[in-house]
Amino acid sequence: MLAAACTAHDSDKITIGVKFDQPGLSVKRPDGTLSGFDVDVARYVAGRLGYPTERITWLEAPSGQREMLLRNGQVDYVVATYSITDSRLEKVDFAGPYLLAGQSLLVRADNSDITGTASLQRHKKLCSVSGSTPAQRIKDRYPGVQLQRYDTYSACVEALRNDAIDAVTTDDVILAGYAAQSPGAFKLVGERFSREEYGIGVRKGNDGLRHRINDAIEQMERDGSWRAAFIDNFGAAGFAVPDPPPVAR
Repeated sequence: MLAAACTAHDSDKITIGVKFDQPGLSVKRPDGTLSGFDVDVARYVAGRLGYPTERITWLEAPSGQREMLLRNGQVDYVVATYSITDSRLEKVDFAGPYLLAGQSLLVRADNSDITGTASLQRHKKLCSVSGSTPAQRIKDRYPGVQLQRYDTYSACVEALRNDAIDAVTTDDVILAGYAAQSPGAFKLVGERFSREEYGIGVRKGNDGLRHRINDAIEQMERDGSWRAAFIDNFGAAGFAVPDPPPVAR
């Protein structure tokens, strides 16, 4: 583990928190390996800090547990579709951002009733994840919606598949990963209704690690690895490659 005042080489291993259930971003395969854009970013950063893949310990970081894992010192950093918000900055610090996303809606492919956020007030059952920014936004902006909170987005998608809910909401890149995993079953509808900046969470006050991670993110963007990772993970979903966001120093 990396203490706040140490260098990256003071420990034999690094522990990184990621999601295990988000296709395209971070998913655990049946053989136990991990894949996805967040995983590629996390692994690249670890390499720049001096930790090859075999010295990385991966820990699952569900949305509702990310701050706890950092504050308790269970992980060195978190790369888990972690939106940078003012409320979170009171508890943890962020490197980055490394990716921009926006909240959207996923419905079944045969659904014609939901076309965007204007459709949400018709007593629709909408699913998101406990502790996530999208869930709180829906609660604040659309009080007429029946919001159901699950522990994972994969559970939301299964509920959608089984007709237990009407739509799933979270960031478009997350939803696109699920849609690409089940061709013909789901579709994204409407326009983005938020701007999310994904950052790499670190323990509050660990400025040394945060600066080193920022350096690694910028190097990943310069040497083409960022673009290659985006194409590898989102190309099948038809996503155009965006420009990476500038790192906030």
